Amino acid sequence: MTDQTPSTTYSATEIMTVTAARALSAEDVCFVGIGAPSAACNLARLTHAPGVTLIYESGTIDTKPQVLPLSIGDGELCETALTTVSVPEMFRYWLQGGRITVGFLGGAQIDRYANLNTTVVGDYDKPKVRLPGGGGAPEIATNCGEIFITMAMSPRAFVDKLPFITSFGHGTGAGSREALGVKTKGPTRVFTDLCVLEPHPDTKELQVVTLHPGVTRERVQEQCGWPVKFADDCSETPAPTAEELKILRDLHERTKLAHQGEA
Repeated sequence: MTDQTPSTTYSATEIMTVTAARALSAEDVCFVGIGAPSAACNLARLTHAPGVTLIYESGTIDTKPQVLPLSIGDGELCETALTTVSVPEMFRYWLQGGRITVGFLGGAQIDRYANLNTTVVGDYDKPKVRLPGGGGAPEIATNCGEIFITMAMSPRAFVDKLPFITSFGHGTGAGSREALGVKTKGPTRVFTDLCVLEPHPDTKELQVVTLHPGVTRERVQEQCGWPVKFADDCSETPAPTAEELKILRDLHERTKLAHQGEA
């Protein structure tokens, strides 16, 4: 039986990961991003959603890694997958075919309508920082049934205006996706180290729906580059349980040992 006793000692990253993991169900087919999304998805698989189907961009289907992958090309993904298909098949048949219920993404920057930037910071032709780029994220953002986003909050990450939109969220607000002929829901939840945000049903602007324990509205506003809105029924995020933290920490410890060559 899972221990549901809340733990009083956890990090901001841990509650972000645990809260994101809880959003997945055993019935989901999930396109997984590397990093924080991968940690959340695998925590869900190891706890309440053992039947969740995890798919990575390299073509691995129903993968069950024992350690978190360093990249989509990590051998752990192929070795533990039910099967591996070509990347063109992954995108054309699985993703564009509407077979994936949830895409789990992160990003360098996000705006109030959940558009993501992973391309440049600053002017595109002469950027301050050249980021890794979109990879498969732009296609994931428009073709998965819905999108979950996991990002730590900071004024540099949550910005009023993106210098470049890599992955389309809700554009400039309600109706933007529909105007482009996009029929999927787009971003439905943003999980951060301070709170959880969801698009307002009418405007599609992100609003805070739960605050993590001990986090104030003022703290959230300090870490956000636009005037934050809070849902009328904004509540407190349930704290991680002792069992969730144990499984997450064990996963990270196995990953650390494996990547150091000590496992």
